Amino acid sequence: MTVPYPAAVMAGLDEKQQRAERQNGHSPRKRGRLMRLLLSAFPLFVIPVGIYCLIALTTNGEPAVLTHGNEILSENVSPLMAILGQKFFSIGMIGGEIEWVLTKGDALLLLSIGVLFMEILKSTSTGTATIMNHALSMIVFIVCLMLFLLHPNFATSVFFILTIMALLDVLAGVVVTIVSARRDFGVGEGFVG
Repeated sequence: MTVPYPAAVMAGLDEKQQRAERQNGHSPRKRGRLMRLLLSAFPLFVIPVGIYCLIALTTNGEPAVLTHGNEILSENVSPLMAILGQKFFSIGMIGGEIEWVLTKGDALLLLSIGVLFMEILKSTSTGTATIMNHALSMIVFIVCLMLFLLHPNFATSVFFILTIMALLDVLAGVVVTIVSARRDFGVGEGFVG
């Protein structure tokens, strides 16, 4: 007996094999679900804080002098201020001979703003991974606060703003999660007015 459609038979075998793999727990869906769970629980704010930590922990030196023009603002600032004030890139402006300069500290803050936006978007879900994300974000904030208070290379305005952004990540995440959970509860139960 010949099979008129060998491709159809092969598709049926592939489907049976995929069903068997799903029943055994080896399906790509389950692996993908685990990866999404880990990524949604991971606080993305670790990225800019980690970049700052790499720079700060590899920089040594004596306290620097902070100046503005000819005026000395402080004679005892973090040695990292010299690195954070360096030019990252510059763009000539259209309206004249003025140049817009982005420093390394400004670039790190710009990256942090983007990460904070993504963290707030992630907090709109109401799953277990979101709660884990808030707990880990709180740990990131506590570590940032301790580093700011205790280590001289972290006593900069850039890291202070990163620390405040870590706090806002925790607060905004919890508030957004509560509001979206209340909305889901209201929609699921119907509006009672």
